[in-house]
Amino acid sequence: MTRSRLVYSTDDGGQRRGREHAAKARVPELPRDGVVRVSREKGGRGGKTVTVVRGLPDGDLATVASDLKRHCGSGGSVKGGAVEIQGDHREKAAARLTTQGYQVKLAGG
Repeated sequence: MTRSRLVYSTDDGGQRRGREHAAKARVPELPRDGVVRVSREKGGRGGKTVTVVRGLPDGDLATVASDLKRHCGSGGSVKGGAVEIQGDHREKAAARLTTQGYQVKLAGG
């Protein structure tokens, strides 16, 4: 009988990083059809709800993010070509983007 049974090892550390990377990889590529999609997400954010706006032209991301944050009265950021607004503001964001001339679809649940 051998006594070399592995009990603890730090060689394969950072398993959390692997799961987070896998979660980001699941985001499907959206078609570039000129439609702005507004969705609500909770996954990977510690249970917090976030409104995500995808499909905006790259030059408009910062200005639209600033306007939506002010309009919805909450924080947010631009990450990975999408605008993230803290909280569930799908209807407010969609209405605001429609008045600004974007073609908007509510996506997800």
